[in-house]
Formats: sequence, C-alpha cells, structure tokens
Amino acid sequence: MNKNSNVRGLIGWILIFLTIILLLRGLQNVKKETVIPYSTFKEYVKQKTVKNVKLSEGVIAGVYTDASGKEVSFRTQPLPVSVPDAELIKELANSGIKYEGESDRSWLGTILINFGPVILFLALWFLMLKYMQGGGKQVMAFGRSKAKLQGKKENSTTFNDVAGCDEVKEELKEIIEFLKDPAKFRKLGGKIPKGVLLFGAPGTGKTLLAKAVAGEAGVPFFSSSGSEFVEMFVGVGASRVRDLFDRGRKNAPCLLFIDEIDAVGRHRFAGIGGGHDEREQTLNQLLVEMDGFDTKEGVILIAATNRPDVLDPALLRPGRFDRHIIIQMPGLKDREEILKVHSKKVKSKDNVDMKIIARRTPGFVGADLANVINESALLAARKNKEAVEMEDLEESIERVLAGPARKSRMISEKEKRIIAFHEAGHTLVAVLVPNADPVHKVSIIPRGPALGYTMQLPLEDRYLTTKTEISDRLIILLGGRTAESLMFGEVTTGAKDDLSKATDIVYKMVCEYGMSNKLGPVILRKREEEMFLGRDIMSREKMYSEKTAQLIDEEVKRIIEFSAKQAAKMLAKNKDKLIKLAEKLIEKEVLESDAINQILGLNPPEQPEQKEAVKQ
Repeated sequence: MNKNSNVRGLIGWILIFLTIILLLRGLQNVKKETVIPYSTFKEYVKQKTVKNVKLSEGVIAGVYTDASGKEVSFRTQPLPVSVPDAELIKELANSGIKYEGESDRSWLGTILINFGPVILFLALWFLMLKYMQGGGKQVMAFGRSKAKLQGKKENSTTFNDVAGCDEVKEELKEIIEFLKDPAKFRKLGGKIPKGVLLFGAPGTGKTLLAKAVAGEAGVPFFSSSGSEFVEMFVGVGASRVRDLFDRGRKNAPCLLFIDEIDAVGRHRFAGIGGGHDEREQTLNQLLVEMDGFDTKEGVILIAATNRPDVLDPALLRPGRFDRHIIIQMPGLKDREEILKVHSKKVKSKDNVDMKIIARRTPGFVGADLANVINESALLAARKNKEAVEMEDLEESIERVLAGPARKSRMISEKEKRIIAFHEAGHTLVAVLVPNADPVHKVSIIPRGPALGYTMQLPLEDRYLTTKTEISDRLIILLGGRTAESLMFGEVTTGAKDDLSKATDIVYKMVCEYGMSNKLGPVILRKREEEMFLGRDIMSREKMYSEKTAQLIDEEVKRIIEFSAKQAAKMLAKNKDKLIKLAEKLIEKEVLESDAINQILGLNPPEQPEQKEAVKQ
C-alpha cells in the first residue's frame, strides 16, 4: 500500500468519526421535553402540578402533571442573574415540590459525559473491525504457503558450520555457483538441476546443508515442511504448493526447501481406501509445478527425506528431482570434525581429545554428537566446573546410549549378584572370541531401562560384516544368559533384550544375508520398509511355502542354540575368571577396559585376521 492510500484512508476515518459525533450529539439534544415559558412554570408551581424540579444555572427542568393526569417532562429558561428570582425557592417549598440543584461539572466530566459514549462506541467498533480483519486475513491466507522466508542477513549458515560431508558439499557447490552466476552455465547451453533430493538417516544434517547452500549463495531461503501442505480441507495443499512457487519466482534467485517431503510425496494410490485424496492432489500439483517452472528463473527446489523408497517415481524422474544426494553416516574423521564444530561455544579443558570421543561414538550421527557435547556441558555445569572435562564427555556418551544413571534405584544383593554375573558373562565371552570389538566398559549401575550394560567399541569404522563376526556377536549376546544358567542353575527375565537382538540377527542371516547352509544364498522376505503400502498388504505375494517357513524356524532355532552352546563351553572352561570378574564388578560396580584385562590376566585383543567362519 502506497503513501497516498494511507492518507486517503486516514481522511476517511476522520470523516466517519465526525459524522458519528454529530449524530450522537443530535440524538442527545432530541429529547421528549416540552419547552414552556418561565411564567407558565411559575403558574404550575402555584397550582402544585409540578412534581420535581432540577435547578441549574442555564436551565430549569422537571416533570409536571397536565390536565389529563399525564406526566410531562419540561424545561424552561430561568431569569438572568441580573434579575434574580428570590421567591422561587420559597414557592417550591411551600408547594411541597421536590427540587435539587445540579453542580457545575469540570471540563473532564463534561468531556466524559458528552463524548464518553462516542469514545466507547469507537473503541468497540475498532476492536470488532480488527478481529474481523484478522479473521478475514486468516481465511484469505488459508491457501497460502506457510513457508518461512529467511533473507541474506537472517540466514548466516555456511559450509563452515557443516562438518564432514565433503563429497556432498562438492555436489552442492554447483548449485551455489549457478545461483551466483547463472550466465556461466547458460553460455554452454547446460541446464542446472531443477530439484535436489537429500536423503539419509535422521540427524545426518540434511536441513543444515540446505541452509548452508542458501547462506553460501546469499539468496533468500524458503523453508517449509511436507506436513504443512496437507489440511483437512480439499484443495488447500495444492493451493499452498502454487503459492510457494509463486513466492519463489517473485524472490528469484532463491532456494525452496521442503523438509520431510515423504509426507506429500508418497506413492499414489498407496492407501487401502482409495487414491483420490487431498495428499495426492497436493502431490499432483507439486509435480505440475516442478515440471512447469524453468531454472532460468533462478528458483531451485531442495527436498529432504529419510524414506526415499516410499516416494512416487514421477517425483524422482529427471526434470523434477534431477539430482539425488545421499548423506552417509559420518565416519571417524567426520565425527571428529563435527565434534569440533559443536564444541566451539563450549569451554573445555586442554586434556579433552575429540579424536578419542569420535572413536568412542561409532554409529552416531551429527544430531547425536551435538547432544553429546550439550549433555557434557550440562553435566559440568551441574558439578560447578569451570570447563568440560573428558569424564563429562564419557558420561554424556553413556547417557545418550543408555540413558541417565539411576543410582537411587534399590537393588537387592541377590539381584545385584545375578546382574554382575550376567554382565561378566558378556564381558568374558567378548574378550575370548577372536572377532569381537574390544570391551570398553562394563557396569552394573542401572541406566534407563537396563540394569547393567557392557560397552564395546570398534577400533575402526566398518562397512562390511563377515559371517564369523556375526556369529561371534551372537555368542556374546547369549553369554549373559548362559552365565546365569551356569552359576545359578536357572535363567531370569534380564536376558529378554539379548534374545530379541539375537533372534533378529539370526533371521536376517537366514532370510536376507543368505548365510544359512541349509537354505542357501536366497532372500526370503521383502524389506520391511515397504510394508506401509496398502497395496502390499492387500496383494502381498507369498514369498515361500509353508515347508520353507518351517525350515527357517528350525534353522533360526538351531543357530541360536549352537551359539548358546559355544558360549557355555567358553564360560565353563573359564569359570574361575568369570567368578573373579563378577566379584570385582560387585565391589566396584564399574570396570574400565584396563581393569578388565588386569583381572583376567589377558592382553587386549589384536586386530583379527581373516578366519574361516564357524561351521553352523
């Protein structure tokens, strides 16, 4: 709205205000009062037909009874001050007429009486008008995109804030160069990708990378979520998609970012109840917009998801999301860099070594590592320390992995002894098997839902796992339950989680990894990620016969029992070491790797060489 429109609006409001004042003043003056001469008033006083009188300096008002007995309001003009009527009060008193004087009002009282109703009316009208305008705006904006705009100054995120992901950043630099200098690419006749799809595990930094691209390019950044498009009202999602792209064209060059795009981009006709729903209309509009807009306009769409397998194929084809970039789990070097980035604002002592923390956090993504740094700062502050120390970081890793320690939980001596032998069984088997990761710590202090835990940390990142390594992992998982059976002659419910993990691993060995000699190198079930589709539930093919299902169950049971026997042999052969380790664990509650090796009289396991898999 320009300046002239504001002036015209102000003049209009002033005219409306004055008109209302004049109307109200006119209504105040229009009273059902009979104006009578002063002499007539005096006559009525003598006749005692006047009921009451109000005396003021300018006007005498009151009520009298006419010949028919009807009460009539009147007013009359009294004599001027220069000609006073001293007998009036006596006459009123003698006639028994009620009379009273009206005190002089202050200027504030006069304003409030005269203009109070007007002010009150205008205030109520203004509030009502504002409410109606707000509601109208909401109604008009219902089909508008909820994307948040971050300008060049607001978005200060750059690639310096993104640690690791070097290959991903190289891929995205091309997008940045295009947004900075589009003529460079048009000169050679090349076309920049219309859309970039980032996918990876949750917490790997997809949203952060999209912000960094916009920050590096110095262009506006529209951020929205896939769930913001879909509403209960039909057509709203499609309207918001259109509005998002219109806003992008008006602010070109710019970046449009849709987080969790699988909320609107799933396979069409994937539900059981039919396919013509609001989500599919939104997806169809997104497909049309992506197919219609030209990259010459300088608008690039970046989307993020951790479920690329559920996206509609039409969304992934060239011309829409041309480039698919996978963000891998951070490796050892990447984790160290991520930890350094997140620890910049945290005061830490000189003895803090992020390389050690990175080695002790395998499988952690960027969000997990940020949480580790934050938890360590909170722990140090709770202990009134001036800086974060290594022990705070170690404690924060355990808090992220297993939850906070529950030292207040009362555990009987009998149960404490069972837990100690259970964890000692895990630890001893992990030390004895050749292909296990080194034991870093064992504890019988309850954390989260666990009553105790054994922490193993790999010496290096692994991307492949051999059958022998999986077999050794199974033996370690069953070591705790086997130790209970060996020492107490029965088992407890504490091994439930171990059995669950072991069963899941064995089913994957048999049905997905082809590691069963009896069933051979075949995959006997689909990936569970696709089971969300309605059509898969309704028309799911039978992947194998009942006989094969029976063989799978028998094979799973056989492998688990074989692993339990292997653990039993190891523990029976080293029963004295098991007792010694458990007793020390009861005494200390927590044992580090050095203490474990000293108790068992063993050296830390060396890097395992390639060995033949255990026959199963």
